[in-house]
Amino acid sequence: ALASTLVFIIFMMQVYRIPTGSMADTLKGAHFRLRCEECGYRFAYDFSPRTYRLPENVVPNHPLPILKECRCPSCGYAYRTGVRTTEPRYFKLVYKGDQIFVLKCIYQFFEPDRWDVVVFKNPLEPKINYIKRLIGKPHEIVKIIDGDIYINDRIARKPSKVQDELWMPIYNNDYIPVRPEEERFNGHAWSQPFENLGPSQWNLTEAGSTIFSLDSQDDQIHRIQYNPTIGNDFQAEYAYDPPEFIPNMPVCSDLMVRFYPEIYPESGLGVELGKYGRRYQGWIYPDGHMEITRVEMGKEPEILAKGKILSPSTSGKLQEFRFANVDHRLILTYGKNQIMYDMGRGAKDAGVDRSISPEVAILGTGQLRLHHIAVFRDIYYMTHDATNPGRPILRGDSEHPVKLEADEFFVCGDNSPYSLDSRWWDRRGIGNNGITYPEGIVPRDYLVGKAFFVHWPGGYQAFPGFFRFIPDVDGVKVIYGGVPGWDEAEASEAAEIKQ
Repeated sequence: ALASTLVFIIFMMQVYRIPTGSMADTLKGAHFRLRCEECGYRFAYDFSPRTYRLPENVVPNHPLPILKECRCPSCGYAYRTGVRTTEPRYFKLVYKGDQIFVLKCIYQFFEPDRWDVVVFKNPLEPKINYIKRLIGKPHEIVKIIDGDIYINDRIARKPSKVQDELWMPIYNNDYIPVRPEEERFNGHAWSQPFENLGPSQWNLTEAGSTIFSLDSQDDQIHRIQYNPTIGNDFQAEYAYDPPEFIPNMPVCSDLMVRFYPEIYPESGLGVELGKYGRRYQGWIYPDGHMEITRVEMGKEPEILAKGKILSPSTSGKLQEFRFANVDHRLILTYGKNQIMYDMGRGAKDAGVDRSISPEVAILGTGQLRLHHIAVFRDIYYMTHDATNPGRPILRGDSEHPVKLEADEFFVCGDNSPYSLDSRWWDRRGIGNNGITYPEGIVPRDYLVGKAFFVHWPGGYQAFPGFFRFIPDVDGVKVIYGGVPGWDEAEASEAAEIKQ
């Protein structure tokens, strides 16, 4: 049994615990689990031992106050920090990182695929294992342009399963604040970010519910548009990270709108997405067809793609509607029906004026009811330091492309602003017998394996409280000693409240 176990661990599969948030939200390191005080949206927030003057990779086994402000990714509410409070509600448990299985033998027999989540030995410190997403492969030229990955000057598109993991929320209408008058929603009071434009008859507050409805008797298109100055904007921020550097984050223009519609006879439903000054619409109709169109001022809409709907929704039977502009593709999905349009894979094929802000609008005619409305953005690979926008990455942007040779790989973390990866490594990699590797390169010999699945999520407890009887060997025994802003009296009072 011992021999079999050793063979399994050494050659087949091994368990790893994620220590940091460089791959969040795909894989979480040690983190707090928060629920927005206003809208109830659940999200994870990074735990940094350094903030609490604790050793690296230490996970305390008792609640701690949130010392750095965080922000709800749905309603934009700024969560109050607990630096100077002893209220129990501001003390949260710290959950360990996700625990994953890593398939170690797979790259001995198969070539790694782009977008794989891989474990590898850090070339700068080979005794330490890192986990990142594989971006570039041997004999490729890697560039990052406006948050997208380009391989040999053609955009690299993510498979649908990977893309679904990487969508990040901007707005979710199922979560409405209970005290919208508070001026902590992106610095002001909360109001519905979607607004009627022109003579629009959309009802955005049907009986105080989270449903958008339209009941029009004309043939006009009624329009509501998302206002990023009221709700969360389109910047590439992460709820997992402190929001102090949000002003330095770039705008992400790869967006997706999702909802579940009720469509009645003689009605039409569409979504409009604007990118680089170009506008595209995705429409579905109850007569059984769907289409993607390009809309330009003063011109008739140009149909780019058409398709049939096999089973349109009726009242009582809802199917998901999605319209996305991502990786230079327009993708319209309704239930199991999907059409798409390829805008081209060159850097300029989707447009060149990146200074124009993206747009999101919902369009409709006739009678409609929309449920579970939400807006998402794609992952955005940064080409500058979020803490210092004047400091560009060392390699990988359009000015400093990376040319990979045989057995060389390029990796990036999903939490791009806070990931130390191939873009940033500033020294040559260390090999055996005096061998070194180029900066920013993961050599094939250092690939450990592919992250297979999360078998124990960091925030999951099968029996809450039960495992507290087992000593937490990597926990700390001090209460709040050394936490900035706390003195001994406050620490003692906080400990009494905790007890």
